[in-house]
Amino acid sequence: MAGKADLVNSIAESVEGITRKQATAAFEALFGAIVGTLKAGEIAKIPGFGSFSVTQREARKGRNPATGASITIKASKGVRFKIGKDLKEAINAKKRGGKK
Repeated sequence: MAGKADLVNSIAESVEGITRKQATAAFEALFGAIVGTLKAGEIAKIPGFGSFSVTQREARKGRNPATGASITIKASKGVRFKIGKDLKEAINAKKRGGKK
């Protein structure tokens, strides 16, 4: 699994003339922009990659698995990701001639 450091290193290696520090700043700026957009209640769209949107979960009844007691689970927000066409095609592309 690629973590933040792996992704930053990949950006720094892929873009000529960019330092690791600049790649880190770009990475953090992208995710900061996505979070800011979601906090504003808007959909964050990245063409070819996908879109992120906020979902609302209502309060509901549940059970404590350890005791079996009935509990109320608070209402909360979550994030939904809808994959973009280009990304979907890329991950579903079939290998040809034994090559990746």
